[in-house]
Amino acid sequence: MRESIIKTTGLTKKFKQTKVVDDVQLNIKKGEIYGFLGPNGAGKTTTIRMLLGLMKPTAGQIEIFGKDFQKHKIETLRKIGSLVEAPSYYEHLSGKENLEVLRKLLGVPKSRMDHVLSIVRLTKDADRKVKEYSLGMKQRLGIASAMLGDPDLLILDEPTNGLDPSGIQEIRELIQSMPDQYGMTVMLSSHLLSEMEQMATQVGIITKGKMIYQDSIEELKSKAMPQIRLRTKDTAAAKAKLLSRGYIVERKGDHLYVEEGTDQYVADMVAALVENQIPVYRIEEKKQSLEDIFLDLTKEGEEDYAPHSAS
Repeated sequence: MRESIIKTTGLTKKFKQTKVVDDVQLNIKKGEIYGFLGPNGAGKTTTIRMLLGLMKPTAGQIEIFGKDFQKHKIETLRKIGSLVEAPSYYEHLSGKENLEVLRKLLGVPKSRMDHVLSIVRLTKDADRKVKEYSLGMKQRLGIASAMLGDPDLLILDEPTNGLDPSGIQEIRELIQSMPDQYGMTVMLSSHLLSEMEQMATQVGIITKGKMIYQDSIEELKSKAMPQIRLRTKDTAAAKAKLLSRGYIVERKGDHLYVEEGTDQYVADMVAALVENQIPVYRIEEKKQSLEDIFLDLTKEGEEDYAPHSAS
């Protein structure tokens, strides 16, 4: 079993009386790309700030590399690279000069600078002033800065935010290469499930400060239960008839949704409607997308949270 790189127990952060992070239990294993997912304002950045020692938890424990973070903060942070929100630079300096400032602070060899520029594909633009960089190039420079100290753990907060499709593709390919090529465990946050689906191996979903899901992307996909969607001449009569026959039916507008079943199950359902002079206009299999599951989970999470937040 792989070792845990980040493990939190009861991690909580209050601002006044509001819990913006509420009893979060993270478990990130070595070599994973862990997608920390949730709507804007869900508590992702606050959680990341606590993991980096930029904010003190109100309650709970943080273990990183198997050690209590509060007791081993300095040595732990030396093994972490991070990019939180928009990276800041000296715009009048070149990309390489910006890295040189950081290199001196970290005390790493000059060769490391060329190496990270190569990894993020900025070697050719290393001597250009940062003010001439595109948003995607600035983001890649931010990742180069995060990798400069050769970290074991890389924490990236919304790394594709504001990028165009080609910039997103570049960052995605870079992140996907981190565990195998550079031995790094990666934690990245996003509010876009489509991004997580293409990058992450594991995912944790947070809403209103509470963790509502933590498992593999594959397990999340397995929650997508297919349904049969029907459109008939008389939606209300069709629903009543199917309910009387024991089918589980949900109505949405002019369509009925019935649980998926065998071919015979579907044939019997259609026959029951036709026998009762209810013409069936259209029938199709409808599969939930991951986006639908995400929206359902966050909706449920907010409903579960509502009574708590009122207390």
